[in-house]
Amino acid sequence: MAEENPTAAQPVVGMRSVEVVVYLILLGAALLLGYDNWRTGMSWEADGPQAGYFPFYLSVLLGAASVYGLVSKLMEGGASDAFVTREQFRRVMQVFVPTLLFCLFMQWLGLYVASFLLITGFMWIIGRIALWKSLLAGVLFSLIMFLTFDVAFDVIMPKGPLEAAFGY
Repeated sequence: MAEENPTAAQPVVGMRSVEVVVYLILLGAALLLGYDNWRTGMSWEADGPQAGYFPFYLSVLLGAASVYGLVSKLMEGGASDAFVTREQFRRVMQVFVPTLLFCLFMQWLGLYVASFLLITGFMWIIGRIALWKSLLAGVLFSLIMFLTFDVAFDVIMPKGPLEAAFGY
């Protein structure tokens, strides 16, 4: 039997903390939208409502619901359930960090090279698939994407130095 890591089941953050942050974000969005729609015009004119009339009142409703939820969460007693454990958070980060790097690298390497690195890395490191299979899948995926988008449909995709070297 494999030993369980006792810290893996520990919560990173509680459910109440996450809910309070979400309510605050929604309240901020409601205030921003309410102000912008008030600035645009939220009254009723002779020919009907101004552009911000309905969005303003929707933002008022969003703000009221956010305040209600925020107050109810802050008044709640007792221990909060775990929103995410360390193991769950680690698994989410295993996907988030490479995807973020993919988005950043795509600016310099182009879509196809960055896709090759992402697919190969996911398969080899996270999926624990043999390196040669991961490399083959990465090359085939990138090649099929290139043939589909650049050759068949003539869609402009982010290019990198490799595509430039081949004249694309």
